[in-house]
Amino acid sequence: MGVRSRSAGGWGRGAGAGKGRRMISVSLWMICSSWLCWSANAQMKIPPETVQQWAVSYGKQILALSTKYSGSLLLQKKYKDIESTVKMEEVDGEELVKRFAEEMEGMLGRKMKSVKRLAEAAEDADLYHEFNATLQFDYYNSMTINSVDEEGNPVELGGEFPLEENEHFNKLAVNTQQSDIQVPTNVYNKDPNILNGVYMSEALNDVFLDNFQKDPTLTWQYFGSATGFFRLYPGIAWTPDENGVVTFDCRNRNWYIQAATSPKDIIIVVDISGSMKGLRLTIAKHTINTILDTLGENDFVNVIAYSDYVQYVEPCFKGTLVQADLDNREHFKLLVEELQVKGEGKVKKAMKESFKILNEAAARGQGSLCNQAIMLITDGAMEDYEDVFQEFNWPERRVRVFTYLIGREVTFAQNVKWIACNNKGYYTHISTLADVQENVMEYLHVLSRPMVINHDHDIIWTEAYMDSVLPNTEELFNTRAQSLLLMTTVAMPVFSKKKETLSHGILLGVVGTDVPLKELMRLAPRYKLGVHGYAFLNTNNGYILSHPDLRPLYKEGKKLKPKPNYNSVDLSEVEWEDDDEKLRTAMVKGETGSMSLDVRATVEKGRRVMFLKNDYFYTTINETPFSLGIVLTRGHGEFIFTGNVSIKEGLNDLMQPDVTIADEWTYCETDIDPHHRKLTQHQAVFRYLTGKEPDLECDEKLLRQTLFDAVVTAPMEAYWTAVMLDSSGMEEGVETAFLGTRSGLMRVTRYVGSEKRVAKRKVFSKKFLSPSDKENIFTLDHFPLWYRRAAEYPAGKFLYYIPKEDTRDVFRDYEEDYSSTSPEDLDQQDQEELDEVSGKMVISTTAVTVTVEKKTAVAGAIGIQMTLDLLETRFWATAKQPNDTDCSNTEGICPLTCEAMDLACYIIDNNAFIIISKERNDVGRFFGEVDGSVMAQLIRMGMFKRVSLYDYQAMCKMGGHSTSSARPLLSPFYGMVAALKWFLTNFLLFLLEFNICGFWHSDHLAEAKPGFKASAQRKKADILQPCDTEYPSFVYEPSIKETNSLIKCGRCQKMFVTQAVPDSNLLILVVQADCDCSRQYPPITMNPKEVKYNASVKCDRMKSQKVRRRPESCHAYHPHENAKECGGASHIYPSVSLFLTCLTASLACLKASALVCR
Repeated sequence: MGVRSRSAGGWGRGAGAGKGRRMISVSLWMICSSWLCWSANAQMKIPPETVQQWAVSYGKQILALSTKYSGSLLLQKKYKDIESTVKMEEVDGEELVKRFAEEMEGMLGRKMKSVKRLAEAAEDADLYHEFNATLQFDYYNSMTINSVDEEGNPVELGGEFPLEENEHFNKLAVNTQQSDIQVPTNVYNKDPNILNGVYMSEALNDVFLDNFQKDPTLTWQYFGSATGFFRLYPGIAWTPDENGVVTFDCRNRNWYIQAATSPKDIIIVVDISGSMKGLRLTIAKHTINTILDTLGENDFVNVIAYSDYVQYVEPCFKGTLVQADLDNREHFKLLVEELQVKGEGKVKKAMKESFKILNEAAARGQGSLCNQAIMLITDGAMEDYEDVFQEFNWPERRVRVFTYLIGREVTFAQNVKWIACNNKGYYTHISTLADVQENVMEYLHVLSRPMVINHDHDIIWTEAYMDSVLPNTEELFNTRAQSLLLMTTVAMPVFSKKKETLSHGILLGVVGTDVPLKELMRLAPRYKLGVHGYAFLNTNNGYILSHPDLRPLYKEGKKLKPKPNYNSVDLSEVEWEDDDEKLRTAMVKGETGSMSLDVRATVEKGRRVMFLKNDYFYTTINETPFSLGIVLTRGHGEFIFTGNVSIKEGLNDLMQPDVTIADEWTYCETDIDPHHRKLTQHQAVFRYLTGKEPDLECDEKLLRQTLFDAVVTAPMEAYWTAVMLDSSGMEEGVETAFLGTRSGLMRVTRYVGSEKRVAKRKVFSKKFLSPSDKENIFTLDHFPLWYRRAAEYPAGKFLYYIPKEDTRDVFRDYEEDYSSTSPEDLDQQDQEELDEVSGKMVISTTAVTVTVEKKTAVAGAIGIQMTLDLLETRFWATAKQPNDTDCSNTEGICPLTCEAMDLACYIIDNNAFIIISKERNDVGRFFGEVDGSVMAQLIRMGMFKRVSLYDYQAMCKMGGHSTSSARPLLSPFYGMVAALKWFLTNFLLFLLEFNICGFWHSDHLAEAKPGFKASAQRKKADILQPCDTEYPSFVYEPSIKETNSLIKCGRCQKMFVTQAVPDSNLLILVVQADCDCSRQYPPITMNPKEVKYNASVKCDRMKSQKVRRRPESCHAYHPHENAKECGGASHIYPSVSLFLTCLTASLACLKASALVCR
């Protein structure tokens, strides 16, 4: 103002002018001061009644839009019309869970019978086979089948082996008429023991085929030999690692170890005196890790180191045994890597401490209450410590002692061997790293002796695991629901029945078959459990076997990987609302019963919370260590309705082009007959109902529901077509109309004219409701997201939301979840890509119900997909008053318009995510991140409430920046410095030992092994590790329809008005934009925070022993056991072919190491 006045005035010059200038300056100063005072104290007044008018008007518009293009009123009427003809039934949860359990018991029983037939056949074949040291026998080696030499001739142990892609075996190329043999690289494939074992086990081929014919749902069947070979049916071509090495050894797998031995308590005692320096300590550490890898969740363990004194590797575990689950085993491995040599070795104190731990555990009823053993790892013993054994172990010898003599020196070997032989153990001499694996495995054969002599064929079931060695593992990770990737194995030991070797207790091997858990969960159909209902399985140790909330994978870079602790997630960590662990305790004990819980369930990867009342029903699955639970949600899982229509009428409507059914559900069983495996569920239903495939086994109740829903929803196709043909024209921006029913039936119509628009938004629009859009279709795991959300909202009222398409979420399973990048940091190109990926689409959905005799059930949900532009255009047109508005009765700004620069207007949903904003970058974001001051006030006034949620499956970045503590094992040169006098052969074998990276089963994942990580220089801060997190969600309180307030922010005050939009989950927010409160009110985010535990709490958590159910059988003693076979020195005599293989692998390893070092 001052400047403009000065320009306009024609002021004179000279002395008068100078005085005038001084007067004007004073005036300007006064005017500016007054303006500043007005700015600091004046307050914008936003009329709440105006915002209310906008909300009412906008609510009517979007309700009419959603109602017209979805046809919701027509669909609700159609279901209303049939209410008099349907039958409403109350779901009996107790009866349902028992029926599911019986069906699962039958399925698993068939697997057990198949395994028993394999064990009997293998034992009979061995009984009549005489060992031939000169046997010459060619077999199909899975590494060399279909391979030829330079002249085109089959290579040795190769030959023609037909392979054909098979749907049943994950689309892998297999031979269903023949098994083949896999032999680890470090085992000579023509060794007499291998040849005799392979020849003898040829008898299993016919049994494999017969089993598969009797039970076509069987997957992989196999025999793992104690000599190291692995016979697999159906036969496949085995893929070596990048160095041409096959390190898979069946004897290391959990199914083999569990079947070969009973549960055990193990104390590992390691010598860290001065004489163990250098390579000896490296070998000792590797020996400890290998022993730990042979333990499972039914075993207990502790690790003690000794020199001048006894020290617990984990002081927290002093004087006790801890469960050998994956978490504890990996924790021990990390601590073992930190061991340093010092002092003089005093083994007597360590042995006494070990016996005390084991004896006290047995006396208190802790541990496995079965086998007990001490593993002594040392480079020598000055005496035999007979007085210790007389005091603690003789004459019963309940504790076996296994000794591992480390290094080339054998000065004190006699004492070390005496200790093992006089305590029913086994002595081995380990002089190189390559010796470790074979020598550690010997203890398992010793522990199996009592079971073998008794000839007790205990069937075992493993915990959940992932099949991580198959060629298409990564494809499965990306295309299946995470909770459906897991499997379990049923296995049984195979013994020698020859009388002359009876007292020796010879274990021939283990037979087994895999059971994909998704096949088991199909026996608990989703349609019987309601919108939010689900089924889950857990083990006798309380670990999750299958659960829809289990997230076993995380993403490192662009690659999906199993989490280190994926198969040891406790039930209490998923059903975390069970504070007292009553549900967990009852299920672990194998009880049958029910209970109710108020739960905070989440959708959209944890971003949104729903408050549900869940009824839990549980029972045990006989003949297995598993328990089954089902969840029925009050209001959704209580009732189910049925109606009848003719097959002809229903089939006609079911086969219309706009209809699909849930392909992951089992309407008809297509996996029994090989000819049916290529059929989709839709095709199978059609062929069954038309009589073309009368032998198909189909779910008659589900088919009736599906046909009924097809008939009731049939008018929607005509309705949607009529809308498209309406002469008034289609609304620009309405893309898709869709509906889904409780039977898994969906109808989808892409409105005419949307194709061009879809092309521009190709990523989301085309994916929505497609088979790859797992979140929004019916799957084995869940109902569609839009269906679940609509069910929690009053029928007839539409719920609006913008789907979240990117992978970043509050579940920290991905590296990018930790990125600090916000939309403001994106350049224009990145923002354009973000706009396209997000699709800027809005979903509008509502529930449809059926009520009979005051009992209500959700029949389905219906909605539309539309562009954000459409909603924005309607809103900006509504949110402004024309210039000729009568403002006489309005207190505040009038006319009010959201186009004003000093106003910020938003549409947010009931979880405070922004739907509409002037700043397009804000769309989809949580409002608290954009304006912390207003969000804080809304929370304080009760319009939104903060809900605390917990994630016990998160992955967090490690703190610190030190390099990996596994360096000694990773660098071959470390061993060279300590052992320059080694011969070349042993050095190459040492390198070979560290080529291990492939596994059949992932119960011992490479990424969980610090000793085998390839990135030695990777910083710890970049590594993701399992952790617990707490994060917030925010929920609108619907009883508060409107609010307004002033926020004091230093020199200014910010006003805002909030108004609920009727018949929706939306709210209008009008905020004063010229008052910056960011200094006083930081953003409110949904970022999770890691839950940090102090040392005491962390210790208690690690060593706490939750309620568990011990395996029923135990074989720790037999009076006829021949304990005189207690081992001897171990030597390796590699063949020429094995040596050359080792040389090739080692050179490759050296090359890779050199590249890493660069």
